[in-house]
Amino acid sequence: MHFTPTGSSWINQVERWFGFLTDQMIRRGAHRNVQALERDIRIWVKNWNEDPTPFTWTKTADEILESLARFCRRISGAGH
Repeated sequence: MHFTPTGSSWINQVERWFGFLTDQMIRRGAHRNVQALERDIRIWVKNWNEDPTPFTWTKTADEILESLARFCRRISGAGH
């Protein structure tokens, strides 16, 4: 049994937001110094806040559980 803390879905959404920031700004950018990186991040955040995209769960609980079951079947007996 794994305990999922209250608010973990909120934490997952924050992590996903930072993933967007990383994918869209940090990995794609060429920053000559820390100040340039900070400026570009602040611009990205400002643009995001002007037209925010809400995070929505797209899978049902049953779909998530089935995905987990497939994973468990795949690794079953793999010597883990």
